[in-house]
Amino acid sequence: MTDLSASIKPAAMTMAAHSPGLTLRSLVIGLTAFLTVVDLFATQAILPSLTRHYGVTPAAMGFAVNASTFGMATASLVVGFFSPHINRRTGILLSLMLLAIPTGLLASAPNLAVFTALRVAQGLCMASAFALTLAYLGEQCSAIDAGGAFAAYITGNVASNLIGRLISAAVAEGLGLAWNFYLFAALNLAGAVLVYFTIRRVQPMHAMMPVASPLAATIAHWRNPRLRAAFGIGFCILFAFIGTFTFVNFVLVRPPLALGMMDLGFVYFVFLPSVVTTLLAGKVAARLGTRPTIWGALAVAGLGLPLMLAPHLGEVLTGMVLVGVGTFFAQAAATSFVGQAATDNRGIASGSYLACYFCGGLVGTVVLGRLFDGFGWHACVAGVGLALALAALLTVALKR
Repeated sequence: MTDLSASIKPAAMTMAAHSPGLTLRSLVIGLTAFLTVVDLFATQAILPSLTRHYGVTPAAMGFAVNASTFGMATASLVVGFFSPHINRRTGILLSLMLLAIPTGLLASAPNLAVFTALRVAQGLCMASAFALTLAYLGEQCSAIDAGGAFAAYITGNVASNLIGRLISAAVAEGLGLAWNFYLFAALNLAGAVLVYFTIRRVQPMHAMMPVASPLAATIAHWRNPRLRAAFGIGFCILFAFIGTFTFVNFVLVRPPLALGMMDLGFVYFVFLPSVVTTLLAGKVAARLGTRPTIWGALAVAGLGLPLMLAPHLGEVLTGMVLVGVGTFFAQAAATSFVGQAATDNRGIASGSYLACYFCGGLVGTVVLGRLFDGFGWHACVAGVGLALALAALLTVALKR
């Protein structure tokens, strides 16, 4: 274990070299992210089973599972708004402890309405921890370390997509749906333990100096065209990601692919390349610039879309790899950009970005779910392509 703040200096004290203990610190940051959001997408691996369990349509179950993004969008705004007054360590710790409650209750949700409400509650807790951690990193990292720190955090997010789905599929098939949720509740508590031992109590940097009101700071961020564009990019990224990795599950279990539950879990090794490539996002953005980095990442994701329309498993998996690599790489670059472009009130800026990001996931679930139910997988993929194109257009505004 290591104290995250022990090797991180305030951003105002820019250093000429990387902080000591960088590898260990990156590992702890990534593990914290993993345990924070492991519940978010792991449930997607058992979507077909949940659909049969509750006797609903794919779109209805997809909306219920991804209702967590509504809670995350709401919490991101609220936490960002009050960020100057929230102790980072205490807020993250409480959020992860409370997260275990709705996660465990999902095991006995009697109907889809209760399931949806509990997913919203999960989102509220996850986003609170997520937003406060991003604000903490933005405030405590030196400028030269910020890109790597944010990339490590997003990499932990990526790893949760892979490992969380594998665990979810294996436990649901071997022990049943209920034990799946009990296990993830235990992982949430493990995240709280990790934070307790690794994050030192520090005051938000905003509390050390006079600041404008949270409302004025929020308005100022939205008036900044670069931040406004970054918020829009975040919206489009999760819109595209949700559309791809929610509804592709139903394509994979239907003929001609017809995969079983455990096979569906192993499919999510497609996220393994993203775990490696996302770590490079900070270095690539520093060398090439944010705009070329995001454009390149979105192009990679776009190349994967036609492959996912093929009737052969190999091509579909390749397409999923490309979409995963591209969207996570773009997210890491955009997240780092927000942390650097917001010269003050970074907690509010991070909260606004995350609110837009998770709103994109919720809207993507609704819009692309309707397209999938009404017009099929091809229409859903076309919607994903439009979201990526819009993100590329918004990237034009991300000038230094």
